[in-house]
Amino acid sequence: MIDPEATETAVLALVPAAEPVVGVHRRRLDPTTAAGVPAHVTVLYPFVAPASVTTATVAALREAVAPVVPFACTFAETGWFGKDLLWLAPSASVSFGDLTARVCRAFPEQVPYGGEHGPHPHLTIGYRRHASLEALRAADAEVRARLPVVGHVDRLHLMAGSRAADSWRVVAELPLRGA
Repeated sequence: MIDPEATETAVLALVPAAEPVVGVHRRRLDPTTAAGVPAHVTVLYPFVAPASVTTATVAALREAVAPVVPFACTFAETGWFGKDLLWLAPSASVSFGDLTARVCRAFPEQVPYGGEHGPHPHLTIGYRRHASLEALRAADAEVRARLPVVGHVDRLHLMAGSRAADSWRVVAELPLRGA
C-alpha cells in the first residue's frame, strides 16, 4: 500500500488553488515542496508509521471525516509564527479544526505536530531555518499582493513519504460527504 522507503505519513487538505500564488515561494522556502508535498493545510502530522497504515486505518480515517460538509476557504492574509514561519491564514479555521479534532478522536495516540505546538490551521509558505528573514519578508509582500486565494475542500488526503526529493505520494483520498 505504501512505498517501503516512506518514513512518515500525514493527513492533509490539499489546496491546489494556492499553487499559482505560493508555489514559487514554497519551492524556495519550504523543503517539503521538493519532497513532493503540494500546498496544503495540515490536518494531522505526524500520522501513524507508514508500516502501520492498513485498510482498517484508511477506513477509520474515512469514517472520521465523512460527516464533515465540504467547505470553501479563503486565504486573504498572511501570518507569522514569530519570525520563523510564514503562512497563509484560512478563513475556515473552524472547519479545519473540526477535521483535526475528528481525526485525533479516531486516533488518540497521534498528537498534532508531536506536541511541539497546538494545531493552528495554516498553509505554510516558508521556514526561516531554510531561508533568510529577508527572503521570507519578500515572499510575504509578493504573496499578499496576489491574495485572496479561494479554495474548496471536499476531501482530505493521506500522504506518505520521506525527506527524499519527490517521495511523497497520496495513499488514500478521504471524501467529505456531510453525512
